[in-house]
Amino acid sequence: MHRPFAAAILFAFAALSAFAPAIAAPLPQKPEIFSEKPVYRSYNKEIECLTAAIYFEARGEPVRGQNMVAQVVLNRVESAYYPDTVCDVVYQNAHRKNACQFSFACDDLPDEFAERPAHRMAKKIAIFAFNCDDACKASRGEIAQSTHYHADYVAPFWSKKLQKTGKVGSHIFYFTASM
Repeated sequence: MHRPFAAAILFAFAALSAFAPAIAAPLPQKPEIFSEKPVYRSYNKEIECLTAAIYFEARGEPVRGQNMVAQVVLNRVESAYYPDTVCDVVYQNAHRKNACQFSFACDDLPDEFAERPAHRMAKKIAIFAFNCDDACKASRGEIAQSTHYHADYVAPFWSKKLQKTGKVGSHIFYFTASM
């Protein structure tokens, strides 16, 4: 394993240790965070889709950045402007090459989890995000309401129309109630 990556993984595990009770908690049958949303096809499937989004979109980011990517997905699920399940949000417009909501979903590359430690971390973060209640979200501040993000080395046209909520790692986050 590449030493800087191994050190980053160890740091990330240490950062998550503060949340160990939430991560170690048994998985609920239906996530409480979505009390007003429809019943999920399968909780495990939703965790898999959220894990994929975290892994492919943010595995090189700090733990907080990975958490915020997960929060964006979950915020979209809660919004009336997006599909009602994590999988449907993550793979929205996946049939449109390079025009989907999350780039990994439509880049025509195989979705393989080649970095096992990063995959395990993404899954832990996905489970933690599903169990994050209102108090947990409030502790993240304004950025917790984000519905969009992009890497800091690009400037998508839509970013000028949204309210910037913050930056974590190389991702800039935004909020809108109408998109």
